Amino acid sequence: MATRVLIVGLGNLTHPLTRHSVGQLAVDSLSTRLGVRLSLNKSIGGYFSETTLDIHGKPFIIGLYKTSAPMNLSGPPVGIALRKTARSPSSLIVLHDSLEHKPTTLSPKFGGSANGHNGVRSLISALGTKDFYRLRLGIGKPESDVAGHVLARLPNFENQFWAPDGPGLDLLWEQIQNIAIHVDRAS
Repeated sequence: MATRVLIVGLGNLTHPLTRHSVGQLAVDSLSTRLGVRLSLNKSIGGYFSETTLDIHGKPFIIGLYKTSAPMNLSGPPVGIALRKTARSPSSLIVLHDSLEHKPTTLSPKFGGSANGHNGVRSLISALGTKDFYRLRLGIGKPESDVAGHVLARLPNFENQFWAPDGPGLDLLWEQIQNIAIHVDRAS
């Protein structure tokens, strides 16, 4: 039986290609790399696709999802998508921007606080647990005007880094595979 994993990209559909929506950009790039098309699924309030893949000799059903809700209200629709797909929060991988990490870096984390990230805070509240995986995509922290920084368009080198053929997506896919194997062993 295949293990299910749901990968969620946080962001705002109304602000594509901004630092704040780098999680959604990464999901779009993953869908291109995996050869699946994200389609609007009104029952789960966002764009979704699923594919079955072999990872290290084991079958996995990988769901890709990005919510139509604003970032700060993403928890409830992600909870619905999780219940309809992978079911367990420990099978959830959330991709989101991180001010605490340098641009073009990737930092995995399981559980813990939201560290001031309102999208993650919404997820924790909706899921009733902190126990899910996060892949924090670095966007750097400005000296001032955080709102302006996160809502600014991604510089070209960061956009290319997270593109389907970019080195960031190689790192991201490697981490996703490692997490998927861990999820399979734990189930």
